[in-house]
Amino acid sequence: MLGAMGELILRREANARGVTDAEIRRLVRNGTWTRLASGVFVQSDQYAGADDHARHALRARAFIANAGPTSALSHVSAAVLHGLDVWQIPLDDVHLTRNAPSGARRTPGRAMHAALFREADVVDRRGARVLSVARTITDVAATVPVEQAVVLADSALRAGLVASDELTRAVERMGSHPRIAHARRAVQLSSGCSDSAGESRSRVLFVREQIPMPLTQVDVFCADGRWLARVDFLWPEHGVIGEFDGRIKYRRDGVATTAAEDVVYREKLREDALRHAGWTVVRWTWQDLGTRGAVATKVREAFARAARGSGPTGRYATKK
Repeated sequence: MLGAMGELILRREANARGVTDAEIRRLVRNGTWTRLASGVFVQSDQYAGADDHARHALRARAFIANAGPTSALSHVSAAVLHGLDVWQIPLDDVHLTRNAPSGARRTPGRAMHAALFREADVVDRRGARVLSVARTITDVAATVPVEQAVVLADSALRAGLVASDELTRAVERMGSHPRIAHARRAVQLSSGCSDSAGESRSRVLFVREQIPMPLTQVDVFCADGRWLARVDFLWPEHGVIGEFDGRIKYRRDGVATTAAEDVVYREKLREDALRHAGWTVVRWTWQDLGTRGAVATKVREAFARAARGSGPTGRYATKK
């Protein structure tokens, strides 16, 4: 079946299977097919049922199908094809890069960049020419705020799609790019130890608010050697544990589901054990991250509380 499983439908392939141009026009008019680009279509029900990321991926593959042989999907479009976390990065336009020193232009729904790249920087993703993960991260990091760039880079590192030294080399290859310093800062702040976008944003916040950089993803043990928990952030010199609380799911009316209530109960037991071992625990949420100064205030208050206590017992070990 043409267009099964959300696949693109190319006019030439449809014609080869006996679907005439007149029939294609009728399928578009009656809403059966949706035209994504010249000569490229998709089943309308599948496109309507897709989320924003899946729709962007389909549009990106449609645009690159009509692009010249020296072009490749880039920036956020490449990030989507690689499956990276594109938190808060607009998906309105499909981004491509032509392998040329000039000739960038924008048309509705499409941003064509012009920049030199090596063919070694091009990979295949679902039949589309896409710039590599490392090149994609540096391209995006040069064009978006540092929080979004760090979330993106962390997701790639966490998934094992790129190594830190590859990102460093990709920055070096930017040469005299006017935004190289911006990209370098995002790469320097990136880490494969963040388990979520919230943790990535938290690390950027610590730098911005001049809070000491904590250890991340740390196993904490009690005095007798029994494992207590793996925590998001740990300031051993202060005796403080920090936890980004973005995991509990609630119903639309804001009431916790049964599963969420179980999570809350388990988290309480876990936190009680950490406090009993002498640690001061501070938690923050997505809302806190979006409220200026909220997380910094909570962490500094936790430092002050911990200073009045006797301090933790036991030991800790960072994630290998």
